[in-house]
Amino acid sequence: MRCPYCTHEETQVVETRESDEGDVIRRRRRCTHCEKRFTTYERTEIALPAVVKKDGARVEFDPAKLRASMLLALRKRPVSVEQIDAAIERIQDKLIATAAREVPSTRLGELVMRELKRIDKVAYVRFASVYREFEDVDAFRQLIRDI
Repeated sequence: MRCPYCTHEETQVVETRESDEGDVIRRRRRCTHCEKRFTTYERTEIALPAVVKKDGARVEFDPAKLRASMLLALRKRPVSVEQIDAAIERIQDKLIATAAREVPSTRLGELVMRELKRIDKVAYVRFASVYREFEDVDAFRQLIRDI
């Protein structure tokens, strides 16, 4: 680890602590050259796939954007923040489990619809109506019959 003060490449770990949740390790280090101390953090890096849009553009997966679209569908619905967080976590777990570098936006949309259908049918219909670009009432009727 390089010293942030003098850029010397040799440092010594003085103290190591694990976070309460066990997902982060905090290390206090001392530079062997300038003797200054600094802190580093070690955490697991989760590689989520890039999202391939309908037009072929590739964008980084953004959990905040996923949350925003789900919150829009869930607006004024009796769904807790914990339920939303759990749904987002399940979607991310499924994306990680694929070990794919890219995921089509259509697949991501299907995962969101599956989770919304599971936690709130009204939100599911709201999201599906926009996602599937319903043009008429018959498409709504068919979706509701399927539920």
